[in-house]
Amino acid sequence: MDRTEFAARIDHTVLGPETTFADVQAVLDEADEYGMNACIPPCYVAEASEYAPDVTLATVVGFPHGQHSTAAKREEAVDAWENGADELDMVINIGRLKAGADDAVETDIAEVVAAVPIPVKVIIETALLTDDEKHRACEAAAEADADFVKTSTGFADGGATVEDVELMAEYLPVKASGGVGSYEEALAMFDAGAERIGASSGVEIVSGAPEA
Repeated sequence: MDRTEFAARIDHTVLGPETTFADVQAVLDEADEYGMNACIPPCYVAEASEYAPDVTLATVVGFPHGQHSTAAKREEAVDAWENGADELDMVINIGRLKAGADDAVETDIAEVVAAVPIPVKVIIETALLTDDEKHRACEAAAEADADFVKTSTGFADGGATVEDVELMAEYLPVKASGGVGSYEEALAMFDAGAERIGASSGVEIVSGAPEA
C-alpha cells in the first residue's frame, strides 16, 4: 500500500492522564497533515470535532481498566457519539472474563454496540490474558457484533504482538495497539492480519512509509 493508504490505517493517539486540549490539538494537527485518524480522551471530543472536523475521531469507553458498569459504558458511548466521535474503543471487563463470566462480558459489549450507530472496537488487553482468555474475549466481541478487537490500552505491561494479532484476526478485524513505534513494526502487524494501528508515534510510523 502507498503512504496515503497506510496513513489512513493509523490511529494517532494521545490518552495519558495529563493530556491537555493543547496536546489533543497537536495530535489533531498531525493527523490532519499526515492523513491519519486520531484517538483522544472523551472529555475533549466535542472540542476536537469542532477543531478538526475532517479528521476521523475515535475515543475510549470504560478506559483504561474496563470496570465501569455496563450502564456507565453505554452512557459514555452515547455521549461520545453525540459529541462527534466517529469510532469508539471500549475496554472489556477483564475481571469478569477471568472469572469465567463470559456472558456478562458479551452483554457488556453488546449494550455499547447497540447504543451507537458507529464502529466499536473492543480492547481485550492481551498482556493480562492467557491464550484461552484471548480466544474467549474475541468470541464474546464477535457474538456481540463488535466491529474490531484491539490488543491493548497502552496502560498495562506489554502491548501488541504478532502472535496475538494472528490469534485475534481469526475472529474480527484487529487494531494493534501498544508498543508499535516504527513503520517496520506497524508493517509486521499488518502482515500478521491487523487492519488498524493505534500509536502515539503516528508521525514517526507514517514518515517511515514509502511515498509511492
